[in-house]
Amino acid sequence: MTTPDILQHTEGGVLTLTLNRPQRKNALTQAMYATLAAALQQAVDDGAVRVAVIQGQETLFSAGNDIEEFLHAPPAGTSSPVFDFLRTIATFPKPLLAAVCGPAVGIGTTMLLHCDLVVAGDNAAFSMPFVNLGLCAEGASSLLLPQLMGYHRAAEALLLGEPLDAATALEVGLVNRVVPPQEANATAQRLAAKLAAKPLSSLVETKRLMKGAQQPQVLQRMAEEGAIFGRMLREPAAKEAFSAFLDKRVPDFSRM
Repeated sequence: MTTPDILQHTEGGVLTLTLNRPQRKNALTQAMYATLAAALQQAVDDGAVRVAVIQGQETLFSAGNDIEEFLHAPPAGTSSPVFDFLRTIATFPKPLLAAVCGPAVGIGTTMLLHCDLVVAGDNAAFSMPFVNLGLCAEGASSLLLPQLMGYHRAAEALLLGEPLDAATALEVGLVNRVVPPQEANATAQRLAAKLAAKPLSSLVETKRLMKGAQQPQVLQRMAEEGAIFGRMLREPAAKEAFSAFLDKRVPDFSRM
C-alpha cells in the first residue's frame, strides 16, 4: 500500500520519508502507517539504503493519529497498520533519524523513542495526551519514557499529557539537538549523510548491542499496550473524548 501523504526519496544511501498531509496537520492514517512500515521493511534488505530519516515540515511534524478515522474505523487488533509500523521502527536495524518541528502529538512523539538521533526545531512541542483521550500509552512509551526521563517526569508527561518544549526535550534526552526550524530537516540530512559514509556493519552491530537485549521486552510491552489501547478505544471515555474533539467542546468524563 502506498499513499501520496508519504513522500519517499533515496539519495546517497539515505531513505527520507516525509509526512505530507499538512492540510490535516500530518495526522496519520492507516494508509500512511502501512506506507511507512512497508518502506522501512523494504529498506532493511535494500543495499542502497544505509540510513532512514522521518521528517515533516518547518511548522509541523504530526498531530498524531487521525481522530476521525480512529473514531469511525478503529484499528482491528495488534495486526493493524499502526502496530505494524510501531514494531517495524522498534526492530529497524539500520540508523533511524527524525527531524521534528512544530507539534508532535501522541505517536508523533512516541515513535521518537525508537529513533537513534532526533533533531528538533526550537518550535517543536512534544505531547502524549493518551489519558486525555480515554486511552493508554502506546509504542512501549510506558516502558521507555520512565527509563529516559525518570519515573516522575514520565508520569507528568503521560498522566497530564501536557506538551514538552524543545528545550525540555533536549534536557531529558528525547532529542539530540535543537536548531531553528528552517534548519531541522537539513541538519538531520547532514547527520544521516555522515552515518551513511560509515561502515554499515559497524552501525548495525553497534545499534544491536545497544538495543538488542531490551528488544523482546519492548515488543512485549507494545503488545500489552496495544491490547489495552484497542479495548479502551471502544469504551465510553474514548468515544466521548473523540466526539468532544470533533465537536470542539470540553469532554465530560464525570461518569467515566
